[in-house]
Amino acid sequence: MANADLVSKRNSDTPFSEEEVAYVAPHPLAIILRRLAGRVVAIVTTLLGLLFLTFSMGRLLPADPVLAITGPEVSKEVYDRVYNELGLGQPILVQFLSYVGRVATGDLGTSATTGQPILTDLLAIFPATIELAVIAMIVGALVGVPLGITAAVRRGTVIDHVARIVALAGHSIPIFWTGLMALFVFYAKLQLVGASGRVDVFYEGLVTPITGFLLIDSALERQWDVFQSALGHIILPGAILGYYSVAYISRMSRSFMLEQLSQEYIVTARAKGLGRRMVVWRHAFRNIRVQLLTIMALTFGGLLEGAVLIETVFGWPGLGQYLTRGLQMNDMNVVMGAVLTIGAVFLTINILSDVLYRILDPRTR
Repeated sequence: MANADLVSKRNSDTPFSEEEVAYVAPHPLAIILRRLAGRVVAIVTTLLGLLFLTFSMGRLLPADPVLAITGPEVSKEVYDRVYNELGLGQPILVQFLSYVGRVATGDLGTSATTGQPILTDLLAIFPATIELAVIAMIVGALVGVPLGITAAVRRGTVIDHVARIVALAGHSIPIFWTGLMALFVFYAKLQLVGASGRVDVFYEGLVTPITGFLLIDSALERQWDVFQSALGHIILPGAILGYYSVAYISRMSRSFMLEQLSQEYIVTARAKGLGRRMVVWRHAFRNIRVQLLTIMALTFGGLLEGAVLIETVFGWPGLGQYLTRGLQMNDMNVVMGAVLTIGAVFLTINILSDVLYRILDPRTR
């Protein structure tokens, strides 16, 4: 029996049944614990599904993990010994459970390319990808949201048409082509930005990695020449990657704002004589910020995927280049570790966005 039904009966002359009299509303702590348990079960289930997908990918792709370690010129005796050491002769279920156990302890295997543990490689290179994605996300949010909202407010004007062309081009033009053209113009011709890598060769190794983010570490150590070089190298790939997030964010911002501007409360606010800026930013924008938060979270996760091509074009030493090299060398431990990392980041972003969703929108609590 729902609480609302009991309240309605209490306010009427209808007598309570024995079941209704014995009903006790659940304690708020019990409700919180039940929701928390459901959330934990959902997270664990998602992680197991992600592990199963990466494990299946490592077994189904036409790449021999034994040859990736030993090389193609290997005797049958050595091949069989490595094959058994990797546990490839065991049943698939046993292999999967062993894989889950290793991942749970932080063991993602060893890279046949670098000879180091995958986790060590990821801890060294992943901050470079996060740094690039953060720059791109800042560009996407600062440009995409105002552009989309302005296009919605001035629907049918030149600004609206420009915003729609920007979104269309961002979804249509291949990102690697844009990267190559940008390198040709801004580096080869104008010499305004750096070339490949995170920093000039002369400055490599001068900054002690504290956070892993070169811009932050160089600023903390007051190595401003390194900071300037790092900024010159990241600005172009970050801007190009950010442009593709601008295309998506502006299109969604325009759609959300158009929906809100057609609501009755907006018509009422305008009838009361409120200015356009107050109507748009104080009333309409407050009702779309939760939706925008979800879009930005998904966009940030998508930037990690788009960084694969951008890092390849710009020689950026991040997760994308690491994954590409692993694919080229048939190093399945690298591929599985990189894919698992991207999936874990997606899961973390979704959890954080859900928490922020509940904070910003009291109706969801």
